[in-house]
This record gives sequence, structure tokens and C-alpha cells, in this order.
Amino acid sequence: MSSTSRRYRRTACTGLALALPLAALAACGGGSGTDASAEAGSGKGTISVWAHQGQKSEAGALQNAVKSFNSSQSKIKVDLKLIPEADYTKTITATAADKLPDVMEFDGPTMANFVYNKKLAPIDTYVSAKTMDNATDASKSQGEIDGKHYGLGMFDSGLGIYGNKKLLDAAGVTYPTSLSDDWTADQFTAALKALKAKDSDGKTLDLQESGGYANEWGTYGFAPIVWSAGGSLLKDGKAEGALDTSSVVSALKTFQSWKTYVDPNTDGNAFAKSRVALSWVGHWMYPAYSEALGDDLVVLPLPDFGNGPKTGQGSWAWGVGANSKNGKAAGAFLDYLLDDTNVGAMTAANGAPPATKTALAKSELYRQGGPLQLYADQLAKPCGDSDITKSCVAVTRPVTAGYPTVTAKFSEALNSIYGGADPKNALEKAARAIDQDFSDNAGYQIQ
Repeated sequence: MSSTSRRYRRTACTGLALALPLAALAACGGGSGTDASAEAGSGKGTISVWAHQGQKSEAGALQNAVKSFNSSQSKIKVDLKLIPEADYTKTITATAADKLPDVMEFDGPTMANFVYNKKLAPIDTYVSAKTMDNATDASKSQGEIDGKHYGLGMFDSGLGIYGNKKLLDAAGVTYPTSLSDDWTADQFTAALKALKAKDSDGKTLDLQESGGYANEWGTYGFAPIVWSAGGSLLKDGKAEGALDTSSVVSALKTFQSWKTYVDPNTDGNAFAKSRVALSWVGHWMYPAYSEALGDDLVVLPLPDFGNGPKTGQGSWAWGVGANSKNGKAAGAFLDYLLDDTNVGAMTAANGAPPATKTALAKSELYRQGGPLQLYADQLAKPCGDSDITKSCVAVTRPVTAGYPTVTAKFSEALNSIYGGADPKNALEKAARAIDQDFSDNAGYQIQ
């Protein structure tokens, strides 16, 4: 994830005049909830591939991979179409299943909705066992529904707290150096108070506030508080009794109390210019922060609210169109795309943690002893989206076709809590709205 503006965007169905939240996805198609399988085909010929056009370096890495694949053999030719990122998800949403390509990229949380609407097929029979085995467990968690895999990623994501060692030391704040000695929520709050005492304007924390939280950043960035408090966005298909528990209410009251310490960061430089000592954000800020702070940059886990530190995970992934007539050729291309050379080139381009075991082990940033080892350590302890224990760390956002509603209602509640609303009332309201939507849609069951 290269930037919050890139990775946490609003999506809508084509034809709507106004940009709607990701929740618009849920209403964009009449998914019957039945599985769809691609045809195997001959394994030869031309296949169509759609991908989002992200930052220039990412697009270049993908174009190079396609060019290399096409020249490496003569049986299969890939025809690549890049679609601007702002339009990408709504384009897939608005395109009939039989008009979609053989291979397509998708943003992780949208996968289940596309499966529900018969736009993605299981890939297990088309990618090689070697490719599947080399995918990290966290990547496979994002792409799995009922034991079938619909997507694999080249890269993953993660959250942490970047710290300014010089400012922390000046305030006498001791800080964690690994997952095993993470701050409790109370210790984190105490650190903010100690930093405030040494800060001219009392603003010591960046929470990427400038875009608000009623969006995917709200969910990705702060659902870890819910998980770390022992709650969940959904449990057994219901939000009530999972999202609105007393421990989650208490945790979000603590989150609300941090606002007094937060720099609004309207220029995006609060941490890089040393106005604050701590920045709660993801791996994608490392290049800018490392350049700005050098050896004073430290990388810390998020605080523990009682159920262990947690992080979000998941990012763009690749799958096979449900109406593809050439699943074998699609799988061969995915095998090539997910090899060390191409994953290495893509993650060098965007700075994200590789989503394959071998590329992760080779990564200068994420390997053992690398500056971002914390992110790899977190992804090595995946929770999936349902069994969120104290010992696991990287949680997959709920893999459900109803995710657009979940994220819309939770992020709205989070935004209102940050703005001063009562956490209990806001969470209860969100849980009721989520459960009503799931009830109205028969739980978004995929048969």
C-alpha cells in the first residue's frame, strides 16, 4: 500500500453521479450466491488480463512481467489492460461477468463480493501446487472462502507505529522494540502524555486524520483496536455481540481520548518534519520517513488492548474470471507472475511486504534483521478473519460479500466516535445496521 489516498479510496457503481462508499458494491449486482468455475481450455492462445494502474513504478513492474512472460514462451500471449485505480473497482462491478477478462486484479476486501456475483472462479486447479505452497498464510487467508482460493497477491500490507527516537529519548519514553514487548494501551497513553510535556503545541501523535475516518482507512487503520480488545467486526455472520462489546466500547473510548494529542497533519508532514514523535500508519510510509529521519526512525507494533497487538493485512490480489474459457493459460500466467523475480520487482517498486515466502525471505526491508522485520513478524502470525486469538497478529478484514456494508457502518461509527459521539451508542447503531443488511441479504451466503 503506497499511500493512504491510493489504498483507501471510495468506490461506486458506474452510472452513479456521485462517488459512493465501498458499500455501493453490495448493491451493484444480483449475486445469487452460487459458485462459478472457469473452463480449463487448451492452455494455449491469447488471454486477457486487467489490472489497476497504480503508481508509475508499479505499472512498469507489471508491464515488464507481461512482456517477459510473452517472450519466454510461444503458447500463451497476455493482452494487458490497465485501468486507472480510481475507476478500477467500479469497472469490474459494472461489467457483466461474461465480459470480464481471463485474469483480473482486485482489491482484497472486494473479492467475496465478486465471488458472490459470479465474477471470480476458484484458482486451486489452475495455479501450481508450488505457487500455492509458496504463498504466505496471510495472503492465502485473504483469498480463501470455504476452503477454496479465489486470489493470491504479489504483496501484502501491515500497520505499525513509526517513532522518532530522538524525541522519544528526550521525553524519557521507553518504547517496544518487537511484538513480544509491545505497549499496553495505557502505556501508549502514558507515552503520549510524557511526550506532550516536552512538545511546544502538545500534539505528539499522527493518526492520518486529514481525510477523516468514514472510509476504508478508518476500517483498515483502526479495526485492529477492536480485534486487540477481543472484539470483531463480525462473528458468525453477526456484528451484534462482536462489535459492540463492553471491551470494544472501552477501547474506543481510549482511542477517542487520544484526539487531544493528535496533529491534524493537513500537510502530510507532521512526522517527517518532527512535529510529532509517533505516527500510526502502515509500511507504505517507510520510504519517506526513512529519508526524513534516518537512524532516528524506529518501527513499533500497535498497542495491546488486552487480546494482544493486532494489525490489518491484505492488499491487491490476482484471480481468474469465472467466465474464462482458458483457466489453464490463466493459471500458467499467475504462476509466472508470482515467482521471485516478478514479486521482487513489484515490491521493490512499491515498498510493500512480499506475499510469497521465498521473496519475503530475500527482501532487504522485511527479512530477519531488516528495518521492517516487524511487519514480516506480524504477517507470520495470521489470524484469518474469524479465529482472532491472543497469539495471532495479522487479521484479515471479513471475507464476506457483505464487507462493503461492514466497512461503511464501522468506519462511520469510528469517525463519529473520534468526533465526540458516545462509543456505546455509535457501535450499537453500526452493529444493528450491519445485521439488518445481512438479514435482508440472507447472510450473503456463497453456496
